[in-house]
Amino acid sequence: MRDIELKYKSKLSEYLHASSDDVFLYWKGRVALYAILRAMGVGEGDEVIVPAFTCVVVPNAIKYLKAKPVYVDIDPKTYNVAVSQIESKISDKTKVLICQNTFGLSSNIEQLLEIAQRHHLYTIEDCTHGFGGTYHGKPNGSYCDAAFYSTQWNKPFSTGLGGFALVANRDLHKKIEQVNVSLEKTTLKDSISLSLLYFVREKILTDRRYWRMVKMYRWLSKYKFVQGSSSGVEIESTEMPSHYFKALSQTQMKKGLSNVEKIDTLLDLRKRNARIYNEYLESKGKTIVSPELFADHSFLKYPLLVRNREDVLRMAEENCVPLGEWFCSPIHPVMEHWDLWDFNGEDYPQAVKYAALLVNLPTDVAQTDSVLRFLDKILDWVE
Repeated sequence: MRDIELKYKSKLSEYLHASSDDVFLYWKGRVALYAILRAMGVGEGDEVIVPAFTCVVVPNAIKYLKAKPVYVDIDPKTYNVAVSQIESKISDKTKVLICQNTFGLSSNIEQLLEIAQRHHLYTIEDCTHGFGGTYHGKPNGSYCDAAFYSTQWNKPFSTGLGGFALVANRDLHKKIEQVNVSLEKTTLKDSISLSLLYFVREKILTDRRYWRMVKMYRWLSKYKFVQGSSSGVEIESTEMPSHYFKALSQTQMKKGLSNVEKIDTLLDLRKRNARIYNEYLESKGKTIVSPELFADHSFLKYPLLVRNREDVLRMAEENCVPLGEWFCSPIHPVMEHWDLWDFNGEDYPQAVKYAALLVNLPTDVAQTDSVLRFLDKILDWVE
């Protein structure tokens, strides 16, 4: 296993212009975040600044350490944090600032780092959408003290489930190594379950079967028949699931080595498709991604604003269009009881507003013709 681990870490570090010693592997991206926070000494009473437009697993990792997520509203232009609102949320309990690249877009990193330096905060880049992308010519994740990445389904490249950390701050290395001593090993059952999912994903999943397979996968993962991205407890409470802090398996490493080789081709495809969507939407007078953001955008998903979202999703299913639902909630995918995660929707109007309007156009499709025909059908509902 050691050989495959070294090869995988070496390949990742090549793309990140880093040393393979800076890369640490985990069962999921959220586990990488949890390990980083522990290495930074985050604990009871501490506060961590988080965009008010995130996945629930991010505040979960914070709350598992008895710390508190403190949210900042978003800038609708980028769907990233509104920089001007950050300092009002910093207190003497604040320890970390999380810098997210939403849908594959990094923005305002220099300003975020300047704020963090002035207030003596650690910085963590949330690159769960951003592997392979860049900000001003440098790889996403290379600016902050540490970064965490996801390699789960529908991420820039996939290991089925999986993730890793990049730790640029060398003072944190020994600390994260100490944290990782308690990582659980994956089981034979884990590997068999993942292998089955690989087969289904690669041999059976098509656009026509997309919605049927998504529903089946969610049902199977909910009742723990297969490995799911999130367990029920992660979206229902802030209690840490059993077997959460787990290492990456050899099965995942092998899949990662195979798939990461395709990242450049896939990034080119995603950007090409994003330009096609932009041109179409602009020609119809609809909201687009600002062209000035394209240089730093890797377009894991293309954000589309719609009214009557449930009707749009129903029509997407009828037309076999693999429409995404990121982020359907400010703390995706949780739709209620936000107070469990210390989130009050009234305090973050932009995040709440845009979460209610967003769906995502697929950027990894070979042809966009069927997507554009679908957009013609729902054009009256597009913002």
